[in-house]
Amino acid sequence: MDANNIERPDEQGATPVVMDIHDISPQQLAMLGVQQIAYVKPVVVNGTTAYAIHAADGTPMAIAGERDAALAAIVQHEMAPALVH
Repeated sequence: MDANNIERPDEQGATPVVMDIHDISPQQLAMLGVQQIAYVKPVVVNGTTAYAIHAADGTPMAIAGERDAALAAIVQHEMAPALVH
């Protein structure tokens, strides 16, 4: 596989399908990593700093009081954390 191709499971999840990244739609691009990556960003809730957890597509998932707790929650759910500053 070269750098311009990505693998994704087929609709049944059994066989990987190779896609050329030059042919990917904006909707497909937005869905890459949605189930594998979550990001954490600081927010203010009732005057106190908290940490919002969002799916890769921006969907809010949770709020934690501490950054480390937010990161641990992401890892516990078998996702990769990313920080947004």
